[in-house]
Amino acid sequence: MALDFSGQNLQGRNFKGQDLTGANFSYADIRGANFTNANLTGTNFSHAKAGLQRRWAIGLVISSFLLSGLSGFLWAVNGFFVSLIFSSSSDKQIAGWVALITLIAFFFITIRQGIIAGLGAAAFAVAVAFAGAVAFAGAGAGAFVFVFAVAVAGAFAGAGAVAGAVAVTGGGAVAFAVAGAFAGAGAVAFAGAGAGTLFSIYISWQAMKGDQKHSLIRNIAIAVAATGGTSFRSANLTNADFTQATLKSTDFRNTILICSRWHQAKMLDRVRPGSTYLQNSQVRQLLVTGEGQDKNFDRENLRGINLQKANLADASFIGADLSEANLQDADLSRAKLKQTQLDGTELTGATLTGAYIEDWGITNTTKLHGVRCEYVFMRLPTKEDPDPLRKPDNKQEVFADGDFANFIKPIFDTLDLYHNQGVDPRAVAIAFKNLAENHPEAELEIVAMEKRGEDKILLRAKTAAGSDKSQLSAEYFDDYNQLKALSQSQQLLLIEKDKRIISLENMVDTALKQPKFYTQGDTNMSDISGINIQGSSNVSGIAGGGSVANLGTISGNVSIALNQLPDSPDAEKPGIKELLTQLHSCISESADLPETEKAEALEQVQALAEAGKNPQESTKQKTAKTAITMLKGIFTGLPAIASLVEAGNKLLPAIAKLFGLG
Repeated sequence: MALDFSGQNLQGRNFKGQDLTGANFSYADIRGANFTNANLTGTNFSHAKAGLQRRWAIGLVISSFLLSGLSGFLWAVNGFFVSLIFSSSSDKQIAGWVALITLIAFFFITIRQGIIAGLGAAAFAVAVAFAGAVAFAGAGAGAFVFVFAVAVAGAFAGAGAVAGAVAVTGGGAVAFAVAGAFAGAGAVAFAGAGAGTLFSIYISWQAMKGDQKHSLIRNIAIAVAATGGTSFRSANLTNADFTQATLKSTDFRNTILICSRWHQAKMLDRVRPGSTYLQNSQVRQLLVTGEGQDKNFDRENLRGINLQKANLADASFIGADLSEANLQDADLSRAKLKQTQLDGTELTGATLTGAYIEDWGITNTTKLHGVRCEYVFMRLPTKEDPDPLRKPDNKQEVFADGDFANFIKPIFDTLDLYHNQGVDPRAVAIAFKNLAENHPEAELEIVAMEKRGEDKILLRAKTAAGSDKSQLSAEYFDDYNQLKALSQSQQLLLIEKDKRIISLENMVDTALKQPKFYTQGDTNMSDISGINIQGSSNVSGIAGGGSVANLGTISGNVSIALNQLPDSPDAEKPGIKELLTQLHSCISESADLPETEKAEALEQVQALAEAGKNPQESTKQKTAKTAITMLKGIFTGLPAIASLVEAGNKLLPAIAKLFGLG
């Protein structure tokens, strides 16, 4: 039974290393509590109050006051040096002017470029001062070095004091910090102390607002403020709920934050985030408000983030890692998901209408049930093509409920083989066949082929779980590059009459010759899913050549195969034999189909006839699916009004249904 600590005062309690799975800490006071290395999976911290205990907070405010006093004293010293301008001694006047110019330069550089740049300027100034000591007549050089050193120390002390006070109290102790600064200044250098203190306040305020130029000050202040605060360091907070919790001065370093909930959490910007996704201010804002519309999260590591029901319309996640994230019921309309990693991501009920999903990284663990999507784009938009590769292709059509998941399912966990220079279809076919035969455990199966620009193609192959895709890719391209270097006659000796290789070679060659070619497991596109290069029964051969004599031979072979099929028992309901006979006749008589493609189409009809002898056998069904896919691809290049296209649209679905594929 889960432990219940709701509403209790748990200040300073030690829960280090304990298993508190599912415990209830809602409305509890956990200031100063130690949850280091604890298992807090599914724990409820909603409305809890984390941070520093009162005595720690008071101690840090006093420290800030003392540090401010030191800062004020240091700025007063610099003020004294500047006042030497009015001295009667020429050496002291030089020192005064050097001090003034030095401070102005330091202020300007630090405000414009940040405290780190100010430190760099200080180091450079010291080097220059020593190198030019003679030119500065001794006193000037000494002032140059001393003023820079004091300015840096004063700036750090003052900014650190004010930032620390803000981090601890939220701004309530700033007045005390400022008072401490002026307390350290004498009457002679009051103006110097005032200017330096105002400078420190400005730097610290910018730092606490999240200005990256002054992040060093902010990080130091928050780290100090979190000392003695609530510690979740190295804890497991998977599915933990921090809804409306107060979290300032809390340590989340090295914490597991998979699907943790942060809705309306308070002072999340005052936590010590370590390397978790909480270190990004824009991400923190998104977690608290749930509003991320039109925001840019490109290349962010958002692994395990909980964005359930978040508004992410028009947001950009290009190259981001959203693996294991919770995006359930989130609005991702028109979101840019190019190369976004979505392994194990929960997308149930999410809206993806108009999303750009170019090369997105979904896997078989990505949950797509109930996704709401009318259409998607397979490429990012450009000025020339604002709607690139819309699916469904017909802009008057949309996906019906559940269709999107079925459309995208074939491209889950794939080996992507991208060829970008002078593609050799035969070398592709041989290299892939070799890879499949050398690694039968990988269960390689082609699921998609895509032409990309001129003479470039992407081959996608499904692999068995746990396959080393990096090794498979390296081995494939080593073999492919060697094969590509061979002459055509040498390549022919390797393939002889292997129809499996000839089939894939022709597919690649066809893809390269089409103006646009994109294959993927869906009836709206040229579907080549189910092609297994290792199993010859799954790939029917396609004859090369394409002469008239060869066509006659192929057509005769098709007729023989058709005659071996049984007639339909119902005269009014055509069977496989009757439908294939009609298709055979339409292909043979077509005037729109080139001879080479006509030969390929007839080969596919013959493959269907052979498979039709045992249409319910799984291997024959795969062969039939491949042949139907190839025929669709061949017919795609014909004019829409061609009689063969009309016949194919009518006959192929009926044939698929008889094979149990429809």
